[in-house]
Amino acid sequence: MDLPEGGTPISHEECDERWRGWTPTEAAERLAGVAAPWYVAAGWALDLFRGEVTREHEDLEIAVPRASFPEIRAALPGYTWEIPADRRLFDYDVLAGHPEAHQTWLSDPATGLFHLDVFREPHDGGRWVCRRDPAITLPYPEIIALSGDGIPYLIPELVLLFKARNVRDKDQKDFDGVLPLLGPDRRARLAGWLGRVHPEHAWLSRL
Repeated sequence: MDLPEGGTPISHEECDERWRGWTPTEAAERLAGVAAPWYVAAGWALDLFRGEVTREHEDLEIAVPRASFPEIRAALPGYTWEIPADRRLFDYDVLAGHPEAHQTWLSDPATGLFHLDVFREPHDGGRWVCRRDPAITLPYPEIIALSGDGIPYLIPELVLLFKARNVRDKDQKDFDGVLPLLGPDRRARLAGWLGRVHPEHAWLSRL
């Protein structure tokens, strides 16, 4: 990634010390007035799909169309927004236009603790575009499901597609736990997308 000079170095250890992610419920309460299509992503999304908290979550990741991020920012005044890249933190306004920088960390300036990671996702108007393969594109209503409490989350087959690139222990456990809950249509979609993005992936034999 081509980055400007500057930024504040941050180590993995410091990240671990400073992350105190909100719960999806806490985020949803704060974002209740946001009209843009936002949704919980990653591991928390799978737990919302399963209807229970199955493991500890270090952070909370949500996603929103890149052009709609200002709505999220406006709904959360008084916080600091930074973009992590190459083990550095850049002020949001410095790196906001970078096409490869999509993560956006919110922190409390009083404590320095991180509470939320917002993915500013590519899109084509009202259609979501996959960062892994821009040929995979769907209308936002098709990628967002609602929990029993009405919290929007990314459908599990897309969460697993993103987890498939670098499978850590927790990602494998997420796959193992969610797979039995996926119906034939969800399995078929995940298999099709994995076949495009990661054609040799080990998960394909189980789908």
